[in-house]
Amino acid sequence: MSNTSAGFVGDIPQHYDQGLGPIIFVDFAADIAQRVAANRPARVLETAAGTGIVTRKLRDALPADAQLTATDLNPPMLDLARAKFRLGEQVTFQPADAVALPFADRSFDAVVCQFGIMFYPDRPKSFSEAYRVLAPGGRYVFSVWDSHRYNSFGRLAHEVVGSFFPADPPQFYNVPFSCHQIDPIKELLIAAGFEDLGIAVLRLEKVIPDTASFARALVYGNPLIDQIRARGGVDPEPIVDTILKGLRGEFGSDPAHVLLQVIVFSATKR
Repeated sequence: MSNTSAGFVGDIPQHYDQGLGPIIFVDFAADIAQRVAANRPARVLETAAGTGIVTRKLRDALPADAQLTATDLNPPMLDLARAKFRLGEQVTFQPADAVALPFADRSFDAVVCQFGIMFYPDRPKSFSEAYRVLAPGGRYVFSVWDSHRYNSFGRLAHEVVGSFFPADPPQFYNVPFSCHQIDPIKELLIAAGFEDLGIAVLRLEKVIPDTASFARALVYGNPLIDQIRARGGVDPEPIVDTILKGLRGEFGSDPAHVLLQVIVFSATKR
């Protein structure tokens, strides 16, 4: 997995889960969980599970006897995820790399991933791994962010942080929005052996009740904070303040209203 993905450590998971999760992740998590649960799979694998935002929605949507395995490259993220579940709920947590899954062939009836493939250093291998661990007829369901054009919060954060480092702008906020072109992903899925491809574009207007908290999480809730600190010479707080000013200018004062857009792919193993 890439260094960008592996950087979700330290206090980043808490900022990610509490500051970003309720705004930009949870609604799409509910949607993708329902898509997966509709086929009533008995064995489900989640990759890049993070702090368990999708995992929680999956467990609530799946049949009670379904087995759910949640994986992520970062143990600190999974530590937060575990805390969302009671003893006895059928969820297994396991650190794992999505491009080298530690599971046998045909182990799962569904594989699901929300906003993870953008961070994979070898996407073709990640698709072939998903195909390998799926049973025949199994479904792979995953989502990606659409471009900055349709997710202005990401564009704004990228532009603001770049203005503080004009000679060497941090690139984190390019990565999550790097898979918005549908055809390259379609070709990778077909090359991996998948068929019956489905593509859905979801658009959501989201209310941000506390813009200041969201601005802080946009800086501290992902590896951007490490990129800022590694460059040195700039206090992160003025970056947070400038992002906050931009958010309020573009989306309004609290409660602000931001548009989000994602692309959901589904595909079937032969």
